[in-house]
Amino acid sequence: MAKGTIKQQESFLNRIAESLGRERRTEGVSVPEWNYQPQYKTHEGCTADDLVAMLKDHCVNIHTELIETDAAGLYDALRRQVSRFEGGPVIIPKDRRFEAYGLQGLLTEDWPAEGIPVWEWDAEQGEKNIQKAEQANVGITFSEIALAESATVVLYASENAGRSVSLLPTTYIAIIPKSVLVPRMTQASDIIKQNIADGVTVPSCINYITGPSNSADIEMDLVVGVHGPVKAAYILVTDR
Repeated sequence: MAKGTIKQQESFLNRIAESLGRERRTEGVSVPEWNYQPQYKTHEGCTADDLVAMLKDHCVNIHTELIETDAAGLYDALRRQVSRFEGGPVIIPKDRRFEAYGLQGLLTEDWPAEGIPVWEWDAEQGEKNIQKAEQANVGITFSEIALAESATVVLYASENAGRSVSLLPTTYIAIIPKSVLVPRMTQASDIIKQNIADGVTVPSCINYITGPSNSADIEMDLVVGVHGPVKAAYILVTDR
């Protein structure tokens, strides 16, 4: 991806400092230490099984099916769920985890042989990726982090994983390794912050997705499937 160019940064920051009635600070800035941080007390001490139970409960609230399996059973679980969503076309990001979890044969051989087309995101194809996402019946991604408290999956957008994969198809499946399950937004933010501190490249676009699209804007009546996937399913994979 091409880097953006920052223009007039210094004059912009100087104007802000001037409006605040002080000189610009370019050093000595530290994160404040708060006396009370209740966000770290919520769900403190939860075990991995506690988080799974929490995730299950909230999936009911967000109208999302949760399927539990292990790495060996993921092939069959994914195959069955796509069948329940009435087949392809399928779109996926370019992600090495599909091969690592033994799904490459399903994506490149088995489904195509059965007449289910699979499109893998290709940065060189540009807008064609978005067209394929619009035409897809099922989008499938791995979740980078998952929040048990709200049954939310966290996706990193990149040149190999456009956000359209999870937003434009009729239905959506998130594969969640159990090891990425955390209690809530607090821990997800800490993971992202630590990655930045460690020099890991973090994308500028991070998507938090909680089940299928829905809206309660009209007279507070919840309508599911308004402006994105009308159905969603999570496949939780025991990987530890």
